[in-house]
Amino acid sequence: FAGMMWAFADITEDSWWVDQADRYTRSLEDRKKDTSTHDVGFVFEPSWGRRYDRDGNAHAREVLTEAGRTMAGRMQEAGGYLRTWVDAGSTFIDIMMNVGIIFRAAEYSGDEALRDLALRHCRTSRRYLVRGDGSTVHEGWFDVTTGEFLRAATHQGWRSDSTWARGQCWAIYGFTTAYEHTGDADMLDTARRTADFYIRHTPDDGVPPNDWSDPSPESPREASAAAIAAAGMQHLANALGADPDADRYRAYALHILKTLRSTEFIAADTEGWQGILRHATYHYRNGLAIDESVMWGEYYFVEALELARQFSRRSEPGS
Repeated sequence: FAGMMWAFADITEDSWWVDQADRYTRSLEDRKKDTSTHDVGFVFEPSWGRRYDRDGNAHAREVLTEAGRTMAGRMQEAGGYLRTWVDAGSTFIDIMMNVGIIFRAAEYSGDEALRDLALRHCRTSRRYLVRGDGSTVHEGWFDVTTGEFLRAATHQGWRSDSTWARGQCWAIYGFTTAYEHTGDADMLDTARRTADFYIRHTPDDGVPPNDWSDPSPESPREASAAAIAAAGMQHLANALGADPDADRYRAYALHILKTLRSTEFIAADTEGWQGILRHATYHYRNGLAIDESVMWGEYYFVEALELARQFSRRSEPGS
């Protein structure tokens, strides 16, 4: 929510939005020491991260550094991964969205050990959570003593050997973020392969089901995954620079946005709907928020629109 406020502040240059963004960002500061969650990056990147990126605010830098160190405390040395809140032996593909905060802490503090730790998790995720065809595993289980990989699992997908769409999109975005911080070619390669899998397997409108392998999904569309993919592929296109594939990923992201901006997905004409983006799913297996709106869907949709707007302005003649 705070991240959307910063986006609206940047787009409108209206001080009212700045005040709202600052208010909701400051309310999160105490969570810089929150050791109960593996989602520290999700909390701080859109809020304090965007606060810092606006003007290099010194206090924001300190908050982000401490939050990154808190996230780094989840490292399991034996297996080389950041643990989930489920168990010390568990890691999720989602955690690729939480390594950026550790890379920030490393850069702001000059602590190379933090950078190495974050990259180690990325390499473990690449090895065990990304399959040869570019699809992803939701959860990996390890022996906490030896670090041996034990099995794949899922909480929100159809089966452990299938591909949960939102997890796939966390991988596109997360491995791109890792490349942006490190310049590591393996991270870029993984981002591209996961993006290519998404493109190959998703229906023509660019919106996937909750899991591509589910033969009879309760909801055939997972709009929050599509929003994440639209943002992640634009970041990937920016990271690729002059590479010819950059145009392909950006065009696909804009194709997704063309679908999502219709009133089939935007709730503007749906009376009483308490959200922006319809047809999203929170937790399929637990029956939570299926075919509804979810906060991350809203945020990454706004971010994807923001990135598209920035590219359009850069592409204008004379810019």
